Amino acid sequence: MAMTDLDTESLPLSEQAYLRIRDQIVTLSLPPGSVIEEGRLRQELGLGRTPIREALKRLAQEDLVAVIPNRGTFVAGIAITDLAAITEIRVELEGFAFRLAAERATADECSAFRELISELEAIQSDGRALGSEALMRVDQRLHQAVYRATHNRFLEDALERYFRLSLRLWHLVLDRVHMEEAVQEHREILEAIVAGDGSLASAAIRRHIIAFEQAIRKVL
Repeated sequence: MAMTDLDTESLPLSEQAYLRIRDQIVTLSLPPGSVIEEGRLRQELGLGRTPIREALKRLAQEDLVAVIPNRGTFVAGIAITDLAAITEIRVELEGFAFRLAAERATADECSAFRELISELEAIQSDGRALGSEALMRVDQRLHQAVYRATHNRFLEDALERYFRLSLRLWHLVLDRVHMEEAVQEHREILEAIVAGDGSLASAAIRRHIIAFEQAIRKVL
């Protein structure tokens, strides 16, 4: 499943290209270090040269694509040294964001959080889903919903960027990491937000991000 549920056909062509190529990079369909062939992308996506190139420029700005003069365009590599740098940024940004979400979430947003709690309960009752794509999709929707609930679009943009970098790392180790504790952590985080407890939500997401880094380090 794609990272986004948006109807991409209604978006500008450059945005379509960006979302679809970004999805391939984050899910490792385009592996780290692989050559990006514009011709293949044009044929596969059914888009022209200009939107593809605009998308690649944007992805380069987000550190998902590397343009090497006289060599070509490549999917950015993944280095274990990046993990610590990404984590220390996410701990601070997400700790702040989750506190804001607990303080600012609307009634409708809290209702959406309760639905996510129900989904996590269903995943928890089915041990086969732990560490699977099902949990990953709920995790993505959880973070995106919380980012929106901050009601700060500049913060939301920054959070999305570093979350996508973390997602690539998760895809890299998905089949080697057990996420039983993560399901419970997600529930506690969402319950704190719904209860309006910003301090608890902030502390819980900080612990979760640090645990995520430690789990990845064990298998890389």
